[in-house]
Amino acid sequence: MKTYDAIVIGGGHNGLTASAYLAKAGKSVLVLERRHVLGGAAVTEEVFPGFKFSVCSYVVSLLKPNIIRELKLPQFGLELLPLESTFTPLDNDYLFRTADKDQTYREIYRHSAKDAESYLRFGPLMSQIGMAVRPILETIAPNAIRPTLADLASIHKLVKHFRSLPEEQFEYLTKLMTMSSADFLDEWFECDPLKATMSASGIIGTFLGPRSPGSAYVMLHHYMGDIDGAFRAWGFQRGGTGALSMAIAHSAEYFGAEILREAEVDKVIVKDGKAVGVALRNGDEFRAHKVISGLDPKLTFLKMLDENDLPADFIRDIKNFRIRGSSGKINLALDGLPDFSCFPGNGPHLRGAISISPSIDYLERAYDDAKHGNFSERPYIDIILPSILDPAMAPPGKHVMSCFVQYAPNSIEGGWNDAKRESFGDAVIDAIARFAPNIKDIIVDRQVLTPADLESIFGLTEGNIFHGELSLQQLFVLRPAAKWADYKTPVRNYYQCGSGTHPGGGITGSPGEMAAKKIINDW
Repeated sequence: MKTYDAIVIGGGHNGLTASAYLAKAGKSVLVLERRHVLGGAAVTEEVFPGFKFSVCSYVVSLLKPNIIRELKLPQFGLELLPLESTFTPLDNDYLFRTADKDQTYREIYRHSAKDAESYLRFGPLMSQIGMAVRPILETIAPNAIRPTLADLASIHKLVKHFRSLPEEQFEYLTKLMTMSSADFLDEWFECDPLKATMSASGIIGTFLGPRSPGSAYVMLHHYMGDIDGAFRAWGFQRGGTGALSMAIAHSAEYFGAEILREAEVDKVIVKDGKAVGVALRNGDEFRAHKVISGLDPKLTFLKMLDENDLPADFIRDIKNFRIRGSSGKINLALDGLPDFSCFPGNGPHLRGAISISPSIDYLERAYDDAKHGNFSERPYIDIILPSILDPAMAPPGKHVMSCFVQYAPNSIEGGWNDAKRESFGDAVIDAIARFAPNIKDIIVDRQVLTPADLESIFGLTEGNIFHGELSLQQLFVLRPAAKWADYKTPVRNYYQCGSGTHPGGGITGSPGEMAAKKIINDW
């Protein structure tokens, strides 16, 4: 039996990234993916004939530029199309922000002269803070409980970095780490639709409301990306996010990695406290010197291993790791374009993000529904129409609409079933129809995904898109557990590289990259 240098469990984008870096370093690598398609949550599928969807993850910003460069991703199909605007429809008006600073200033000025001026200062400040935080995101988390000399050096470097920040940046960073997004934005703006749309990024994929402490950090997390050097830029991958995952997969194969699909791992084989391989559900076994899991922490430790292979305190920490799903995804096949009453017809407002977030109270009431065990009757919806940017995503004259939805709690009262799934889909369509009345007339078909569906189809425990909430007690040296945030685990030669590790979720590639570099350093 061939023994690989490394086996990677899961062909999500982080697992593929780790495999590419390991293969590039000259290691023999085998990637094992449960499904027939690669990408994990960053996947493109033809859900209905001729209609292709980024079924789960749907936009790109946080993918690290050095990963793009080092893995030669443009050579393998990476092509990001910018999403340069956010359109917020209102009952009798709208808010439209674009990449054009002057245009955005004039648009905000229509609603508030004060906010137009504040916005000019807010964007650069958030960019500066995002850049200030980047050293943390690009540092392998040290062991804060029993630090090595290397850990102490890393901590010292970070402390020195933050001591060098201007007082204003440090002050606002402290606020962003502790405040709610609504409270933070209240200090800057008065226009409710503006605050609501901006605070919406603080609730994405997290069981928090805009007035919940900690949501400001989630908002900041979504400010820390760029595309081609344009900080805080978002884009759509031509061909959907699955094409991005395939670019990474092709890179991994280029460097020598092997990838097997429909190869579901059942258990990690442990002997004398050391991982030595994996056993598949079909009975096949593969051996390796290192085993790396791209799954979430619950699956990585509580499913892939026997509990007697792990320390009791570590098992407790993993069981307590908060991974509550709160998001749903609706994918619509359309016979035409939505026609918004406040901004009729086809236009530039349809080429970017469309945010159903008319007010802070609207978002908070949506959260109230979730807190009490129900999906939001009037949910927050982040909409894009990829087929406008990439017509190949739909048949001629047709369109696809991606609807990311908060809130759809995994812990819904009575559990999810077919009837509740359809009721949830109806609520989302009704919320869109409030602003685009023609939407019901142009729907050809729809795919409704609840957290239960995200778990059963994509292996996301409780349907959590980040592999664990981005709360303060689950970041950096505590992600996923104290002493084990450096991609290592209590089992020798068993590593983790999914979004449940530092620095967290999003299409970043960062956990996969840094895990691979840690493993190579440990070899």
